[in-house]
Amino acid sequence: MISNPVIDAMMNRKSLRKYTDEMPSDEVIETIVRAGQQAPFAAQACSLLLKRGDKHIPFKAPLLFTICVDRHKLALIMKKRNWDMKSCDLLMLLFGLQDAVLMAENIVIAAESLGMGSCFLGHPPFSAKTIKQKYNLPEGVYPIVQLTVGYAAEEKPTRPRYPLDYFLFEDKYPEFSDETIENAMKVMDEGFLSQDYYNYLNAKILLEGGREETYTLENYSWTEHMGRKWGQWWPSPKNLLENLKACGFDVGG
Repeated sequence: MISNPVIDAMMNRKSLRKYTDEMPSDEVIETIVRAGQQAPFAAQACSLLLKRGDKHIPFKAPLLFTICVDRHKLALIMKKRNWDMKSCDLLMLLFGLQDAVLMAENIVIAAESLGMGSCFLGHPPFSAKTIKQKYNLPEGVYPIVQLTVGYAAEEKPTRPRYPLDYFLFEDKYPEFSDETIENAMKVMDEGFLSQDYYNYLNAKILLEGGREETYTLENYSWTEHMGRKWGQWWPSPKNLLENLKACGFDVGG
């Protein structure tokens, strides 16, 4: 692979769960936020919430960003031009999600390039009503993900990724052979096992529905974890839809 400082920052990124007490300076914070703003966008339909130095921030990180889809700010500008929002909530949510996640990734890479680490937290869609109250969010602002940022107090390797033949498809989407699928599973499972990832985090998901447990933390790895997560959790969209509606996004269902 070609190597340069930008590529190196991307390739070195990993989820960081232990941070030092050092607080990034105002200049550092402004730099990574401005880098986030420079991401490609459909409408800049996103915003950032920031907490710093709060004892309740996960992993005792110095910074916690909450990345939000934000239709509210756009509507205010449209009103100044004598326009009402006619686009449906689902469309605005989808475009806002694009804006928000691109911004978040820019922040992550900018932080990495300045010697910091980060970790994405995926719970906000399920606790959006609580976050709305905590930050006094107006209608049309929906927290989609949170991001801890700070200086590393641990050194961890980057995590495995699928081999390219299970990820990059030129001209058309393939029909996968059993060999290709099994090789992709092997790459992921052996990679995480070699790092003792789930054992270190004690992160095995308990089985539901009476299925027999056949794994220990010594052989439990990524593909079984993914199966248990997406094969057991959140079968109903009800909670998500309620939190979306509480934030002003009525997407049906």
